This record gives sequence, structure tokens and C-alpha cells, in this order.
Amino acid sequence: MANVCTLAWVHGIVQGVGFRYSTQREALKLGLTGYARNLDDGSVEVLACGDAQQVDALIDWLKAGGPRSARVDKVLTEPHQPAKPWDKFDIRY
Repeated sequence: MANVCTLAWVHGIVQGVGFRYSTQREALKLGLTGYARNLDDGSVEVLACGDAQQVDALIDWLKAGGPRSARVDKVLTEPHQPAKPWDKFDIRY
């Protein structure tokens, strides 16, 4: 099992609709660590670390639209090497 980290930026109607909490619940279900946080431009940044297949599953979930209350227009991703290891999936403010 290869451990990877991916940074994703989710654009659309993704703030004020429980997006970070739904993302946290999905990430924990997949056994991932990292965080979700709102950005000033109205997007949500998601860092997902863990088994490559599980990270891909979370990215697919984000691209599929996340929670029903959200509208995802696009998801941009890039590989990431965090400065510190994450031991849980946080919601950051």
C-alpha cells in the first residue's frame, strides 16, 4: 500500500452547505488523514493523505459533487508533500 498526499481545491457552491463536515466524514470512512478548510475565494481546500486508492476514492467523491447540498463546478488537484504527518482528518478555520 503506497501512502500519498493530494491537495485539492474544490470550486462551486461549497461553503455554507456543510461541505467540510461531509468531506471529513467521507475521509474518515476511507481511513484518510489531512484537513478541509474554506478559502477566501469561496472554494474549499482539501488535503487527503493515506493509501493511494483511498485518496483517489475521496477525490472521485469530491468530483462527483460531494454532499447533496453542494454544487461542485471543478476540482483541481496536485500531489503534496506535507511538512508534518497528519494523524487525523481535521476541519481547519
